[in-house]
Amino acid sequence: MAQELESPPSAAPKTNFEDWYKAAPPWDIGRPQQVFIDLEKQKLINGKVLDVGCGTGENALFLAEKGYEVSGVDFSPTAIQKAKEKAQSRNLKADFEVADALKLSDNGTKADCIIDCGLFHCFNDDERAIFVEQLYKTLTENGLYHFLCFSEKETREGGPRRIAKQEIETVFSKGWKILNLKDVFFENTLHENGSRAYLVTLQKV
Repeated sequence: MAQELESPPSAAPKTNFEDWYKAAPPWDIGRPQQVFIDLEKQKLINGKVLDVGCGTGENALFLAEKGYEVSGVDFSPTAIQKAKEKAQSRNLKADFEVADALKLSDNGTKADCIIDCGLFHCFNDDERAIFVEQLYKTLTENGLYHFLCFSEKETREGGPRRIAKQEIETVFSKGWKILNLKDVFFENTLHENGSRAYLVTLQKV
């Protein structure tokens, strides 16, 4: 089991992320998260896909291999460089770029589907409101947003901020429809069976 890391300060995660990607962060498991594999099998991934907080690209590259038009953004230049190298070595087409998720819509990017593996739970309350607004601006009409986050049911030390079901319902109470909110496990190197998490699917309305 890998050594547990301190939770990043929710108000300033970006510097820590760059430092972590120079090594091997616990959420970078070298393959896509099973929950995103399952979403694809269930045909809940559609159209042009954006992976926000894509890290080194495993989830995005999985979807690219399945034939989706995929792009990924992350604040960490190191993570994006690793994602580009993976895409090249696997001969897969996916666009990766360094970007701030709190300014996601600035370049006019549009997506039919946004996936998020562990970014939502990194923001403080003020940042989270900005992030949700940016997601809304970036999604096309009736677009889907799938995100995986640590839940309050994970009581072991280490890892990011925990998110309560009520928080999710409150944050997405206007302009969104919650299609699914279920208990899952966030695969990582901290715990053999992963950490307790929520997988949430929302639709822009």
